[in-house]
Amino acid sequence: MAVAAAAALLTAVAVAYTVRAAHDAQPVSATSKFALDTGKLYFRSTQAGAGRVARLPLSGGDRRTTGGPSCERFYAAGGTGLCLLRRPGIPPKSYAVVLNDRLREQRRIALTGIPNRARVSASGRMLSWTMFTTGDSYAGGSSTFSTRTSILDTRTGYLIKNMEEIPLTIDGRRYHSPDVNYWGVTFARDDNRFYATVSTKGKTYLIRGDMRKWSATALRENVECPSLSPDNTRLAFKKRVRGGTSDPWRLYVLDLRTMRERPLAERRNVDDQAAWLDDGTLAYALPGREGRKQDVWTVPADGSGRPELRVPGASSPAAVR
Repeated sequence: MAVAAAAALLTAVAVAYTVRAAHDAQPVSATSKFALDTGKLYFRSTQAGAGRVARLPLSGGDRRTTGGPSCERFYAAGGTGLCLLRRPGIPPKSYAVVLNDRLREQRRIALTGIPNRARVSASGRMLSWTMFTTGDSYAGGSSTFSTRTSILDTRTGYLIKNMEEIPLTIDGRRYHSPDVNYWGVTFARDDNRFYATVSTKGKTYLIRGDMRKWSATALRENVECPSLSPDNTRLAFKKRVRGGTSDPWRLYVLDLRTMRERPLAERRNVDDQAAWLDDGTLAYALPGREGRKQDVWTVPADGSGRPELRVPGASSPAAVR
């Protein structure tokens, strides 16, 4: 009797494993009519907990087109999409999925941790993603979390699994510390220069990186989740203004020529890597209203105006121009 019960249990486990493995292996794809078309605002729809990519016209309107892949985080540019997945299981599994202009899967990379940030360069060549590997938030300071940020060159296939070993210069000196964490990469138009956040010893810095030289230099403190404007002249970022409280971050824009920063009209706490819809408008996710998990808002990039609700029940905005 015991032997029969054990055999039945082993069979059930094997079936469950096979079903889960088959589910993990399934490609993440869109419907045949859903693709990366110019003039569209793509986003992760959180209506009814769907988590699938949808789109709206960039020029306005609220009639969303559905049929995109299911993602935890999403970004797209230059005919390339990046979808970060998290699959249930023991332990849960995460993946970075590279998508073509038809949003069909081209490559899948197994990851460790919780999807957090995703970016694609304007040409579609360079991809980056950040995963939380310890804890689930960096709101409490560098001691509460650990990240792993990767960079993929889709042209060569070269993958940097963890950029923590990049030679880093702070205050003119080569810097070494075991607590270094990077996140929030954003790429310049040349696919070589990039910006990101590094944290160490309780501080955060904006770094400028060089892919060919594989080096990074800290430019200034208190800059998180930078996002480079389409004209490559400004960086949107979140700045810690109330350290240790429940509302620590405000949105700012940094002029890279003068290195002067300007606060934006959005005064609520923004825990997101803002996306530029054009050279004058930023989009970002905030906790949703009326029971929605998140909503996408927009705000002028020059500090004027006021925030406006753009897409209810959405996150991960990406403008395909």
